[in-house]
Amino acid sequence: MAKDNSTSPRKLDHIRICLEEQVEAGNPGFADVHLVHCALPGTDLDRIDTSVRFLGYRLRSPLFIAAMTGGHPSTTGINRRLAAAAEHFGIGMGVGSQRAALENPDLEGSFTVVREEAPTAFLCANLGAVQLRDHGIEWADRAVEMIGAQALCVHLNFLQEAIQPEGDHDATGCLEAIRDLCSDFRVPVIAKETGAGISRETSDLLWGAGVAAIDVGGAGGTSWALVESLRARDEAAAGRGRRFAAWGIPTVASLCEVAGTGGPVIATGGIRSGMDMAKAVALGADLCGMALPLLAPAVEGEEQLCSAITGLQEDLQTAMFLTGSRSVAELHRARTWITGSTRQMTKNKKKGD
Repeated sequence: MAKDNSTSPRKLDHIRICLEEQVEAGNPGFADVHLVHCALPGTDLDRIDTSVRFLGYRLRSPLFIAAMTGGHPSTTGINRRLAAAAEHFGIGMGVGSQRAALENPDLEGSFTVVREEAPTAFLCANLGAVQLRDHGIEWADRAVEMIGAQALCVHLNFLQEAIQPEGDHDATGCLEAIRDLCSDFRVPVIAKETGAGISRETSDLLWGAGVAAIDVGGAGGTSWALVESLRARDEAAAGRGRRFAAWGIPTVASLCEVAGTGGPVIATGGIRSGMDMAKAVALGADLCGMALPLLAPAVEGEEQLCSAITGLQEDLQTAMFLTGSRSVAELHRARTWITGSTRQMTKNKKKGD
């Protein structure tokens, strides 16, 4: 199948669809997770410490602005506002796939603006596993250099690729490419799913390949199969996207599979509130990634984006207070109850149990 060169317009399609259409599918599982209330918190709400350490960097919150966009001139303003917010709140940020700018350096401005607006923030570059396999360390280096990144996310988006008309359908050699990169790369490598989750078996392969962290990118938030169904050129492809819209491992189940099996874990996928963040941290997440809930505020303006992030932070602090957690380290030890279908998925983690 011949490849086309429509990467940049495709990025604009994705933003438009995410802003205008219903693109969420499935259930991430957070409604089944209950934090045990502490009637005597023994701490001061106003002195709750939400700071974390991740890959050697200190961040003021586990909130992570997950990969959203870049690669088209019209996305520059969105990335500018997201980066300014990351700098203001002292939180981490990942950019969208840099493939378009690596193919066409004229598009780099939609990414370089991020470091301009966030000179001290923890930034993650972003490259697809297929592009890493096909172009090797040269593209990885260029992606990191483009934004002065402290880490590189290698995204695994094969559900989207399977549905996408222009998708890369060959996943062979990607694990070996990740292993080769991790063996001698200048910044930590994060393996990142994009909405279908990571199993314990896959996490074992990734830790074995040398990744420094895993972003589970679970099902239950933005469905890229559903997004691609809305871009499809024919009804057969659109129908396939709808049928696979909820495919994958729900975020909570994926988090329970991966947390504690190796290095740090980012929980992304269907996190929609500060309370969801608190639940994810209690289940073992080091950072909590959000994209879709911050996209519309980032389009509207800096004030709306800052207001949205402030609300998330305040809810996180409230949940920490009500579990008696003075710090994120203590929240990691907070007790949880898991009910419903999520309990069924998480109680037996090994095949055959």
